Amino acid sequence: MAHGALHRLRQDLFVDAFAFRPMPPLEDAKVNRWVPWLPERLRHWARWLPHLIVGGFSALVFLATFTMGYDMGPVRGVLAGGFSLLVAAAPALTLFRPVGAYWLSLGTFVMSVIADGIISDYPSAFSGTAYPTLLAVMTLVVLRTRPRLAVEMWLVTLGAGAVVMGVTRNGSGDLAPVMAFSAMVLISAAAVRAWREERRTVVETQTVTAEERSRRTLLEERALIARELHDVVAHHMSVIAIQAEAAPYRVEDTPPELAKSFATIRENAVAALTELRRILGVVRSEDPDAFAEADPEAPQPTLASLDALLDSVRGAGLNVEAVITGAPRPLPQGVELSAYRIVQEALSNTLRHAPGAEARVEISYVLGGLGLRIVNGVPSRLAKPSPGAGHGVLGMRERVQMLGGEMTADHTEDGGFEVAAFIPVAPSETTAKGGAA
Repeated sequence: MAHGALHRLRQDLFVDAFAFRPMPPLEDAKVNRWVPWLPERLRHWARWLPHLIVGGFSALVFLATFTMGYDMGPVRGVLAGGFSLLVAAAPALTLFRPVGAYWLSLGTFVMSVIADGIISDYPSAFSGTAYPTLLAVMTLVVLRTRPRLAVEMWLVTLGAGAVVMGVTRNGSGDLAPVMAFSAMVLISAAAVRAWREERRTVVETQTVTAEERSRRTLLEERALIARELHDVVAHHMSVIAIQAEAAPYRVEDTPPELAKSFATIRENAVAALTELRRILGVVRSEDPDAFAEADPEAPQPTLASLDALLDSVRGAGLNVEAVITGAPRPLPQGVELSAYRIVQEALSNTLRHAPGAEARVEISYVLGGLGLRIVNGVPSRLAKPSPGAGHGVLGMRERVQMLGGEMTADHTEDGGFEVAAFIPVAPSETTAKGGAA
């Protein structure tokens, strides 16, 4: 333990003691929180307020120290001026080289004690400014670096003071109460520094946790979309394989080159479908064989299943009405699936976050795409806490962006919530879907 303590003492106070460690200005967020009433230009300069305070304190220390020794004669007055500069330089040095500032301040304190013992009319170290300045420097160093420096600097100062005062036999009786007061001040500074570090750590941890939760939710939602789109892609790949296999039999005397090309198309389609199913098995679960237990024939829901969805949420206690405008037409399977999931998630959010509210689902078949609007009113009772709040909106936004659409989700003026989305559909896709049907 003693070896470890000495090693830390050496690392903190001796290794790179005069290293350049500038104190950064205050963060804009803190300045805006503390003095929001200041004009923007003044708030910009207010970031340097701690530096100005320390600089002003150094100027006061210089004036106080020089005033105490300027009337000691020409020679001593010059020496007093030089000593005043050294004493006043230490607080200012904490802004750039904090540990070096401590050594400079300790040196001026030792010089003051020695001079007090040699020169009879020299100002006393404890009635002057050397030791109060040293205590202020140690406090600034603790606030700027780490809490354990409070103990290390206090022990070094106690040892240096005891040795110097013992040799000069000057004011040794005052050492104990002064060091006791210094211990109280440094302990308070160390507590403030430890609280600031703990608070910063908590904020960083919460930020990282929120980012990881958001990233994990996004990945889970994308995995869900990938699982659902598998059925869409698998359907089209199966159609390609079947048509490629049947095409040679629809034409008499099929050229061998054409039959070979169709066979190659079918083989590639089947191979792609097999790889897609294998990858989906990994996405679905940590068990690679999970897909084998799933039902590959289970159809994915479309807007044709909307009535069943509305009946389900009505059974859960949600009063919802559906309005369809425009002429319903077949849409690509991916658009149908995403639209169904968006409506499903929006209604689930209404049940979860707005109990007792009424909801309205609007589906608009317009030229160039599909419009969706799901809006709910004000809840009639308080909602239970939901730790997954906000993740459903993220998933809906992912689906819309994946299809090249746009979406908004925000509170309404009357206190409800509205989700509006537009999914573009090219005319060729609609025609192809209608032809396939």
